[in-house]
Amino acid sequence: MAAGETQVYAKVNSKLKARSAASLLDPLLVMGFPAHTALKALAATGRKTVEEAADWLRCHCNDPSLDDPIPQEYGLFLCPTGSLLEKLQEFWRESRRQCTKNRAHEVFPHITLCDFFTCEDQKVECLYEALKRAGDKVLGSFPPAVPLVLHSSVSYLGFFVNDSPADVIREFAMAFATEAATLAGRQPQPAEHTGLGQEEGAPLGGGLCSPHLDTAGGSQGRKHCTVKPCTKQLHLTLAHKFYPHHQRTLEQLARAVHPGHSCQWTAALYSRDMRFVHYQTLRALFQYKPQNVDELTLNPGEYIFVDPTQQEEASEGWAIGISQRTGCRGFLPENYTERASECDTWVKHRTYTFSLAVDPNHRKDGEASSRRNGELLPLPRPRSAGSLQALQAAIVRRSVLVVRHGERVDQIFGKSWLQQCSTPDGKYYRPDLNFPCSLPRRSNGIKGFENDPPLSSCGIFQSRTAGEALLDSGVRITSVFTSPALRCVQTAKHILEELKLERKIKMRVEPGIFEWTKWETGKTTPALMTLEELKEANFNVSTEYRPAFPIASLLPAESYDDYVHRCAVSVEQIVSSCPQDAGIILIVGHGSALDSCTRPLLRLPPRDCADFAQLVRKIPSLGMCFCEENKEEGKWALVAPPVKTLTHGSNSAFNWRNWILGN
Repeated sequence: MAAGETQVYAKVNSKLKARSAASLLDPLLVMGFPAHTALKALAATGRKTVEEAADWLRCHCNDPSLDDPIPQEYGLFLCPTGSLLEKLQEFWRESRRQCTKNRAHEVFPHITLCDFFTCEDQKVECLYEALKRAGDKVLGSFPPAVPLVLHSSVSYLGFFVNDSPADVIREFAMAFATEAATLAGRQPQPAEHTGLGQEEGAPLGGGLCSPHLDTAGGSQGRKHCTVKPCTKQLHLTLAHKFYPHHQRTLEQLARAVHPGHSCQWTAALYSRDMRFVHYQTLRALFQYKPQNVDELTLNPGEYIFVDPTQQEEASEGWAIGISQRTGCRGFLPENYTERASECDTWVKHRTYTFSLAVDPNHRKDGEASSRRNGELLPLPRPRSAGSLQALQAAIVRRSVLVVRHGERVDQIFGKSWLQQCSTPDGKYYRPDLNFPCSLPRRSNGIKGFENDPPLSSCGIFQSRTAGEALLDSGVRITSVFTSPALRCVQTAKHILEELKLERKIKMRVEPGIFEWTKWETGKTTPALMTLEELKEANFNVSTEYRPAFPIASLLPAESYDDYVHRCAVSVEQIVSSCPQDAGIILIVGHGSALDSCTRPLLRLPPRDCADFAQLVRKIPSLGMCFCEENKEEGKWALVAPPVKTLTHGSNSAFNWRNWILGN
């Protein structure tokens, strides 16, 4: 404590250290850990248990920064609970699905009470006492309901807190800043606001107090704990830095969140590693064992920090990152990870719940909770890694996205399309811009395309547009199955290219989902490209996948019953061949597949043949059906696709000579 502090605070601080800090620190010292690293481990794990801190130290035994005197950054947030939180989380999910991810999705629903600030590891307990004292101070005047007023602009959408309730919340933030600065060793500076767009819903803090820190270790700034409470417009951000054309949709979704929903507000103290504020955060999906000494070990659920500006050494498909679990740096395969939210690596330390029915003296005990942000109920003991993975597995639902191929060239130029683009000696040329630039080589020459036409140029554009939309939606495609028809394989390839997955995921060709052969011309099975021909044409297809129905098993003019049975068996094999937590299985097929490949999952009988034919005629290029599995009920349900449909008009041919002569 500073020499100028009162005896009262000195006694309080001594009591705090004797009761809590020593009870956690002493066992770590007995284990042989140095005091400074033991305190660092306690701060990094939220001072929950000795076991968590000891595990952190064991995992970080090879961490090159273990001895660096770099404290955590801390932030205080007012967070809703109950039905209001549920409605806000529903808004988070729907806004991300319908309007893609924006900055608000990086953090759980909250009202920012102060900028991020630093505190020495040995003084973190003082922040807990400051939180309790500040909460007790305003408990009697804290409003039973916090009025929220919706505010919208071209780049921000959120609720503003106004009038006297906002004054009480500011008083609480000021009280915390005063108590924290006093207990942790320095009188507070006059409250100020950094002005980094906070009133416009800018993301939290961003290390705004870090100038008070000298990471080299010798600065007197490390003795300071300067907390800057937010004194201007308090707000709960719903969306920030979104596309302007999404504003109306976001506003409609926001109106479904009624501020009058019952809510108990909780002040939550979080910490983060200030070194990685501007890094990308990745979450490992699968286990990876290093093949070389410069690679990282990955376990499902752990987080990796990646600096996008420092990837020159990494080859394609790889990244250089720092493991949050071990602190070690190394290479990792990108396709073993997914993007995580900024707050997923934050650590929750303590909470204070504003409820007049609860004894304020009882609030601090047992309030250490898990790192799962947005779940603000305190937990009596830390989760094990196994239970965390089980929770993540329950959240990730296996889904099937069935997509019709893009516009085919004969759909525009008719059955004689091949004659229009062939020279007398059988070579291909491009008579119209909607013909593809080139055709892949196949053993039976250009005539082989007659009954297996490629995509038109517009079909390629449609496929890429759909892939781009899927990328923006943030969905996770983990496996791709396609009909052997060239137009379907091309569609799948272009979607994967836009998803940046063309080299990471091999397409599995499944003849079982090929078009109803009764609708195909000729009395023989269509001559489709072989896997070898597809690979030679630069299609990344799997040669190891064993399909449910080989191409040779396709019979010409099969019955409707045979067709729907073939699709049902194929879909069953496709789904069973993918892991339970496989994410989204993409199936690229024909218009008929949107019905014949989804009804078996939904446990619905086949449609009447006449109704089936009428339905398929109405399915446009890149039409989609999306099925999601509910593991608890053992059922699949048809839900809204992750992206919108693609609608456009026709564009007829134009002959400039006829136009001139006609006028």
